[in-house]
Amino acid sequence: MSIGVIGAGAWGTALAQALASDGSEVLLWAREPELAEEINASRSNSLFLPGAPLAATIRATSDIAGLGALSALLAVVPAQFLGSVLAGLPRSPRDLVLCAKGIEAGSGRLMAEVAADAAPDAMLAVLSGPTFAHEVAAGLPTAVTLACAGGEAQWQRLAPAIARPALRPYYSDDLVGAEIGGAVKNVLAIACGVVEGLQLGQNARAALIARGYAEMLRFGQARGARAETLAGLCGLGDLVLTCSSTSSRNFSLGKALGEGRSAAEALSGKLSVAEGAATAPVLAELAQRCGVEMPIVRAVCRLLAGEAPARSVVSELLARPLRAEQEPGA
Repeated sequence: MSIGVIGAGAWGTALAQALASDGSEVLLWAREPELAEEINASRSNSLFLPGAPLAATIRATSDIAGLGALSALLAVVPAQFLGSVLAGLPRSPRDLVLCAKGIEAGSGRLMAEVAADAAPDAMLAVLSGPTFAHEVAAGLPTAVTLACAGGEAQWQRLAPAIARPALRPYYSDDLVGAEIGGAVKNVLAIACGVVEGLQLGQNARAALIARGYAEMLRFGQARGARAETLAGLCGLGDLVLTCSSTSSRNFSLGKALGEGRSAAEALSGKLSVAEGAATAPVLAELAQRCGVEMPIVRAVCRLLAGEAPARSVVSELLARPLRAEQEPGA
């Protein structure tokens, strides 16, 4: 199977490196021509993944049409740009694996919905899970969910093309669950970063992860996701990882908010995207439409909008009415 990666950010480059680790040829699309030239000339991506040597079998291009003949593509561009990038891709009945974690602002669409419009001939899949790019690029053990719209037939085709000794995919056919887990955890990671920035301690972070997971579960099930999907790698697994380390861009954003910086200041000059910042407002709106209570998500929205300082928002969360742990809206 011929395979390519759309997007030469940190995660896209890391995936290309993982796929090329056994000597396979991988075509990597970079939006910036100068980045494609650097990857080909020096086997490095100093802009997005500095310090990671890249395999000789990775070939970079800035011409997205050049990926048109490949049988499988991994789309690893930021969620808010997925539709426009895929619109420039030649149409073909290929496997298209969506690796961005977010919800499209304005439309409220999940990435599979965006891709279904932009690439209607493709058979869609979603790859999601606890994946720090620098660890994947270094060949450290990583497990992910690979949710296939085409069921087990597509899984049997894709899994061998993606799996490597240090990259282990697990099968699912729940694309909605895989997408919602990845999108919601980005917003919750901002909240956990706030806890770190305010130095509220490990007890508070653990409580926030547990209560955040309850919000993820409520919203996911309201949208048709399965609870067992959200309890797996693409939900709880990814949530624990990104809520626990400054290697997470979303966690780092929240930490800056907790330390008193504004969202604009924290995001200024960043090359990599903190997807949770764009996802939070649309997620809150979708939850309201579904009648799902997500108080932590709403609190993150207030912080991003600069409506209140971090300590005040945390105090408001702690002052909510006491209720049973499993009660909806708790």
